[in-house]
Amino acid sequence: MSKSTNGQAGAAPFGLLGRRLGHSWSPRIHTSLGSAPYDLLEREPDEVEAFVRDGAWLGLNVTIPYKRDAARLADERSVRVERLGAANTLVRRPDGTIYAENTDVLGFSLMLQRFCERRLGTSAEHLLSGRSALVLGSGGASAAVRAALEDAGARVSVISRSGDDAYETLVERHGDAVLVVNATPVGMYPACPATPVPQGDLARMGSLAGVLDVVYNPTRTGIALAAERLGIPAETGLPMLVAQALRSSELFQGRTLDVSLVDDIERQILSETGNVVLIGMPGCGKTTTGKRLARILGRPFVDIDAAIEARTGESPARIIGAQGEQAFRRVESEITGEYGARSGLVIACGGGVVTVPANYDLLHQNGTIVFIDRPLPDLETSGRPVSATRGVEALARERMGAYRAWADVTLASTGSPSGNAQAIRGLLGL
Repeated sequence: MSKSTNGQAGAAPFGLLGRRLGHSWSPRIHTSLGSAPYDLLEREPDEVEAFVRDGAWLGLNVTIPYKRDAARLADERSVRVERLGAANTLVRRPDGTIYAENTDVLGFSLMLQRFCERRLGTSAEHLLSGRSALVLGSGGASAAVRAALEDAGARVSVISRSGDDAYETLVERHGDAVLVVNATPVGMYPACPATPVPQGDLARMGSLAGVLDVVYNPTRTGIALAAERLGIPAETGLPMLVAQALRSSELFQGRTLDVSLVDDIERQILSETGNVVLIGMPGCGKTTTGKRLARILGRPFVDIDAAIEARTGESPARIIGAQGEQAFRRVESEITGEYGARSGLVIACGGGVVTVPANYDLLHQNGTIVFIDRPLPDLETSGRPVSATRGVEALARERMGAYRAWADVTLASTGSPSGNAQAIRGLLGL
C-alpha cells in the first residue's frame, strides 16, 4: 500500500519521493523556503509511474533509486536532465504536463562557488579552469558533481574502486589536482568518521586547494577532518542540500527566492543539530552544567561516564581499579564515538577523554567543544581515582594543553552550574 509519513497518501502538494527515506531534513528546509506542506513519500518501484503521472502533487523532489525514472516519466526535461539522464525535481504545470530538472547540479554549483569565494578568495572558474579536479565515486551524486565542475572549466577525473583511475593510483596519476570532492557515502552516519582517501594521500597532493564532501551528516566527515588537520579548507554537504532545495522550491512556487536563505537555513540546522561537548578537569562541573544546559535547550543529556556504567554495569572507578586505566580508555572511546556521531545532544565527557587523541575527531565531527576552566583549588576530587592517585596538579600539567587545543570555546567557570549553562548558551548563540 502506498504511504507517506503522515499516513495520508499524497496529501501534501510537495514532497520527497523515494523507496526508503528514514529521517530527512527536506520537510524542515522546504517549510522554511515556503514550499509546504511537504511530505516524505515512500513508494515501491511498481508504484512510481502511476504516482508520478497521476498523483495529486504539485512539486516533487526525487531521490534514489528513482531519479532516472523521474527523467523518463517527464514530458519536458532541462538541459541538465538530458545531459545526465536523471532528475531530482519534478514540477506539475497548470496544463498537467511534468517538467524535470536536476537541482543537484545547481545546488553543488552554488556550494562550489560559495566555497571558492569565501574560503579560497577566488571564483570557481578561476580556481578550476583547465586544472585537475577529482570526484570520488561514480554513483548518481558523482554525475551531478562532475557536471558542475566541468561547467566551471575543470578537467574532471572520476575515482572508483577499479580501473585506471582507482584509489590506489590517485596520487600517482592525479597528484596535481586542486580540488577533491567526495561523492561516495563513505563517512556518512553512522559509519563515521571514515574517509575514502587517507590523510597521507591528501598530504602528498601538493596543489590541493580544497576538499568538498556531499555527505552532510556528520557535519565534519572523515575526509573533511583529515583536510582540516592538514590546513586545507574543507566543507561538507549541508550547503548543497539546502541550495538544491532552494532551486527546487523556486520551481515549485514559480518565483525567485533570496539566495541568502541558504545561509540562514544552514545556520538554523547547525544550531539545532550540533552537539555541545563539555570537557575539562575532573570536578570542574561538566555534568551539573550539562544537565542545566540540556534542560534550558530542551535537548537530551549524555554523561559519558554514566553511559559507560550503564553499558558495562561497572563504574569508571571500578573499571580502572580492576582492569587499569588503559582498559577504561578503550571503553570510553567506544562510547564517546557512539554519542559523538549523533546530533542535538549535550555531552559531558570524562576528564581524561583528551588523553586519547583519536577522541577529538569523534567529538569534533558533530560538536562544538567547550572547555570549562575552573581554578584547580575549587575542583572536586572525591570519588575520582585518577585525580586521587596522580594529584590534581599533575593531571593539569598533563591535560591542560589538550583542553585548550581541543576547545572551540573556553569558559572561565562562573562557579555555578546555572551560571555556566547560561554563559555557554550565550557564547554559542543557542
